[in-house]
Amino acid sequence: MRQKFVQCLSPAGFHKMAYVEWGDAANPRVLICVHGLTRCGRDFDFLAERLADRYRVVCPDVVGRGGSDWLRDPHHYTIPQYAQDMVALIARLDVERVDWLGTSMGGIIGMALAAQPGTPIARLILNDVGPLIPAAALQRIGEYLATPPDFASPQEAEAYIRTIAAPFGQLTDAQWRHLTQHVIEAAPNGRFQLRYDPGIAVPYAQAARDGQDIDLWPLYDAIRCPTLVIRGAQSDLLARETVAAMRSRGPKAESVEIPDVGHAPMFLDDAQVAIVRDWLERESC
Repeated sequence: MRQKFVQCLSPAGFHKMAYVEWGDAANPRVLICVHGLTRCGRDFDFLAERLADRYRVVCPDVVGRGGSDWLRDPHHYTIPQYAQDMVALIARLDVERVDWLGTSMGGIIGMALAAQPGTPIARLILNDVGPLIPAAALQRIGEYLATPPDFASPQEAEAYIRTIAAPFGQLTDAQWRHLTQHVIEAAPNGRFQLRYDPGIAVPYAQAARDGQDIDLWPLYDAIRCPTLVIRGAQSDLLARETVAAMRSRGPKAESVEIPDVGHAPMFLDDAQVAIVRDWLERESC
């Protein structure tokens, strides 16, 4: 695993986006894995390690999260800005085509890129996200996003992560520890805080206040690359009816449902990794 940075640009100036890279840096087969709203690229360590013999796996921290800079103006925490940053990343990788695995927000960024004429996205995997985001799910996420707590210890932080991320499924103690240690950091007051800019809630809060579903069907319908949608069987963000529609329109996605998981599958076991690996291998034939 190699830790790197790429310079990106917002209307308020330059910022650095951190990413980790696995596998042979000369491998032209590149898989970009992009995390959810408050998470970071290290969520994909297990998957990346197991795919690194076949792919150059690149896992960025979306700006405002993890090891990336915070934006000077929180109003710029938007999908167009994130997509622009990813274009800079792809240019840095010096490849013409990439495969994309996006969890939740990472999937929306992937849709935004895959829908563009001349897109570099060759194959798209959407992890528990689709073109219709229910208002109820937005409300649930918004409740904890705007007022991140701090913690007396890493153990207290882990207990919090286990609660808000319970839909990830039945994970081991080691897995919960991994999912916690990369999204917290020591605060100046000696406590521990979540490793994201509270400002990411600014544009998100408006969408949650509107009380309306987010409709991204025009983006989805413009996608032409092979697409796989993965759904957690207990997800409140991606409805089965939405998956059914995704199978019949736009890129006519294939779909897989993972039992005993909500929002969202985290690819921390071999069975979930195999879903990604086998589909990519089959689609490359």
